[in-house]
Amino acid sequence: MTMFKVSSNSPQEPEKTTAGSSTQPARNRFPRPSLPEGIVGLIVFSVVGYGIGSQLSRLGLDPVIYGLIFTALSGVAGIAGFAAAVRLRIRSLSAFGVRRVSRRWLLIGVGAGLVAFMVKGLAVLVYIAITGDSSTPQTIYAEGGSGGVLSLILATLFLGVLTPLGEELLFRGVIANVLLRYGPVFGVVSSALIFALMHGINIVFPAALVMGLVGAELLRRSGSVWPAIVVHIVFNLPTVPVMVAAGMG
Repeated sequence: MTMFKVSSNSPQEPEKTTAGSSTQPARNRFPRPSLPEGIVGLIVFSVVGYGIGSQLSRLGLDPVIYGLIFTALSGVAGIAGFAAAVRLRIRSLSAFGVRRVSRRWLLIGVGAGLVAFMVKGLAVLVYIAITGDSSTPQTIYAEGGSGGVLSLILATLFLGVLTPLGEELLFRGVIANVLLRYGPVFGVVSSALIFALMHGINIVFPAALVMGLVGAELLRRSGSVWPAIVVHIVFNLPTVPVMVAAGMG
């Protein structure tokens, strides 16, 4: 039983009773994002993320500095894409799922993140078994964290906190919200596929697909991006320390 009753068309903001619990959802006061917001958000994300990323290798940076900048780039690009989408027409954070949510939903996010982390491992193994491709484009994250304690902390925070914040604001707050206009199944699955494809067809694809499905479903049910951000933090946080410990940097 969920705390919010959400229609299949749109996450709704719950009314609060005097005891602070949720009853029936209140009508949204703002129009929900549509295709223009989604298109603008993805264009800005691509320009900032892939455009800057493609130029970094030409600067001759120290590998640790290069890795740290690259590790932060997805989060920065996601925030830029989200900001552009919000400024386009609606200019209401609430319409994009940036709204308060109960502690119960945040705890659900922690639990869902742990489950998604385990499912990710299985999904990656299946991908490798089918394709034979076990290479990863993410060794650059380990390079960013391999310069000592400070670089390890920074790379972990960039990938484990900044990236989830930026990517969830864009891919759940904007893209999933746009696609949920066309029904819950289509919205959840298609937004997850877009999220996964933006990571490329490689070993990261199945992991991103799992994250996208869980994040979009939590957005749909809770009406807020915060549970999905919590899932993503739990999902990403161990990545850099594990890769550095494995000597991948």
